[in-house]
Amino acid sequence: MSPSRALPADGARLATLVVGLCWLVVFFDGLDQFIYGSVLPHMLETKALGIDPGTAGDIGSYANFGVLTGALLSGTVSDWVGRKKTIIASTAVFSLASAVCASATGLGEFTFGRFLAGLGLGGLLPSAITMVSEYAPRGRGALIVGSLMTAHQAGGIVAGFVALWTGDWRVSFWICVAPLFIGVPLAAGFLPESMAFLQARGRTEDALALADRYGVELVARDKGRPVAADRWSALAALFRGGMWVQTLFFWLASFGGLLLVYGVSQWLPSMMRAAGYDLGSSISFVIVINFGGIVGMLIGGRLTDTFGGSRIAAIWFGATAIGIYLLSVHMLPAVTYVVVFLTGLFLFSAQAMIYATVAARSHSENRATAVGWVSGMGRFGAIFGPWLGGQLLATGSHTAGFIAFAVAGVFSMLFVSLTGLRRVQMTPQNSTPQPSPTG
Repeated sequence: MSPSRALPADGARLATLVVGLCWLVVFFDGLDQFIYGSVLPHMLETKALGIDPGTAGDIGSYANFGVLTGALLSGTVSDWVGRKKTIIASTAVFSLASAVCASATGLGEFTFGRFLAGLGLGGLLPSAITMVSEYAPRGRGALIVGSLMTAHQAGGIVAGFVALWTGDWRVSFWICVAPLFIGVPLAAGFLPESMAFLQARGRTEDALALADRYGVELVARDKGRPVAADRWSALAALFRGGMWVQTLFFWLASFGGLLLVYGVSQWLPSMMRAAGYDLGSSISFVIVINFGGIVGMLIGGRLTDTFGGSRIAAIWFGATAIGIYLLSVHMLPAVTYVVVFLTGLFLFSAQAMIYATVAARSHSENRATAVGWVSGMGRFGAIFGPWLGGQLLATGSHTAGFIAFAVAGVFSMLFVSLTGLRRVQMTPQNSTPQPSPTG
């Protein structure tokens, strides 16, 4: 299949089914991820469960430690047991965790609920990204990943509306239990396993049965590459043949990127509130920044497929740093909304393009591991970001928070640029098994 040819009708329908179902569960992932930051200003004002800015930052960091653990485990587990099972289990975990948070009677119980949610959130995203990458038409991998990640931002938008509509943090968390009754049954009943995974694990008969079920053919697997012997060889492959340099640079870029994503997601409403905006406007900024994120995913995905992920992600991180710094200046409301929108356009898609680039440079035998570990190592930034924001806000200096997050953008811009300077030659993403044209 040449890079310019589309999948046949049956293959395109199968890819649409996979992307659609993954989009749904990632939407719920985004809703759960952003709901805490959306209800936090109200929790702080009412001192719900005795929370204050310092403990709020700690809770965010504990949650992201759960995300780190889930991401590191899920990539390896997904390359071992399959993408589908990991996606279903992860969705169930973060849904049940929301019920723990909604019914919490103290900060300890609430914190445990957010940690448990982190395990599920961290486990879902790498597996979903890997799944859609393996069903993406050749030359459209980054656009498909970007399209998937719009679901995360759409979830963030709905989280803002949920917080405004309910006005009650417990009700908001109960709403986040919905994926258990919607996403899990739909994924279990209709989401196919990755054909690339089945062939990489030597389960050719299962892959053929799946292809026959959906009326598509398989691209023959590259016989020059051995099947991964065990779950750890996929991880070791990230460091062989000079790959360790590129792996390290991606990990560092992801650290800064997720520090930004999670730090800004949690603290933007509170920092804008401290900057003098009213509560309603502060929550509205969450909605606007996520609208920007949706637009950015689509633009960034298209440009990444054309010009390369390292280049586009570097430009995006640089623009993010400028946007976040500008938010430290009190501007007219209309201008502020424009800056928030543009900041969201660059912020979320910059990190998504890291995932897309890593997926494109990896083989089917270790793609989930590569994406999972770049996400997992970046979670150290996701842990540090909410904690840092809480500490800076507790000092009464909202400006310092904006400047710190802007510096993180420059940090990621530097290291993602370096990933483009050393390219280890690898088989393109879509040499891995996926539906191919008949004939």
